[in-house]
Amino acid sequence: MEAIIRKFQKELNSGTSALVLLGVLSRAEEPMYGYQIAKLIEAGREDVPVKQGALYPALRSLEAGGLLESQVEPSISGPPRRYYQITDTGRAALVRWQEIWEQTKVFVDDALKGGHDV
Repeated sequence: MEAIIRKFQKELNSGTSALVLLGVLSRAEEPMYGYQIAKLIEAGREDVPVKQGALYPALRSLEAGGLLESQVEPSISGPPRRYYQITDTGRAALVRWQEIWEQTKVFVDDALKGGHDV
C-alpha cells in the first residue's frame, strides 16, 4: 500500500511542482535561485509534498520550454548560483495553467463527493 501511495504522490507532484514554481516566480520581485525558491515554498509548512530535489529538474524543464530564463552569478559563500525568473511566455502559461488547475480541482472534488457533474 505504501508503494502505491508514494507512486500516486510522485505523479501528482510532477504536474503541480511546475505550477507552483511559476506561481512563486511570478510574484518574485527579483530573480531567485533554487534553494531560495525551495525555502520560500517550505516556509510555514510542516509537510510540503513537493520535495526540494524535484524542484531542480522542474526548473530546468521550465527553462527549456521558454517559461523561465536563468543566469549564473558567482556566490561569495560557495559555488555559483543559477538565478531564475519567469518570462512573458511563462506568465501567459501560468494564467492558462491556473484555469486548468481550477477546472481539474472542481472535477476531482465533484468526483470524490459523488457530484452530478462527473
